[in-house]
Amino acid sequence: MENYTFRLKPGQDLFDSIEAFVHEKRIGAGCVLSGVGSLTYVTLRLADRDIYSEYAGNFEVVSITGTVSVHGSHLHIAISDGEGKTIGGHLESGCRIYTTAEIVIAVFNDVIYRREFSEDSGYDELVVYNV
Repeated sequence: MENYTFRLKPGQDLFDSIEAFVHEKRIGAGCVLSGVGSLTYVTLRLADRDIYSEYAGNFEVVSITGTVSVHGSHLHIAISDGEGKTIGGHLESGCRIYTTAEIVIAVFNDVIYRREFSEDSGYDELVVYNV
């Protein structure tokens, strides 16, 4: 197993930057071990909804988790506001870094993650291939 730790800076897009890193390092299978930081704008897909929810303000990133691959990633995030109110959902493009985001990714070299359509859910789901 390999691991990478990197920091994102103010104004960067959280999801797009993680995806760019995954593609730059050619990661075939990995997971986000840790993700913390802050955001000024958040775009989420909440449970059982087809539309995105957008939030503006200052938010702490409480947690980021999920699988990453050059063949498609699936990430969830939890954020909290200044009152401690917390919300979470499917991380989408459009989340802007406020001060920082610190990301730790573990890489698994013995498998490849792919996202393939699944009739039972109606979504592209994780399929794991041994290398």
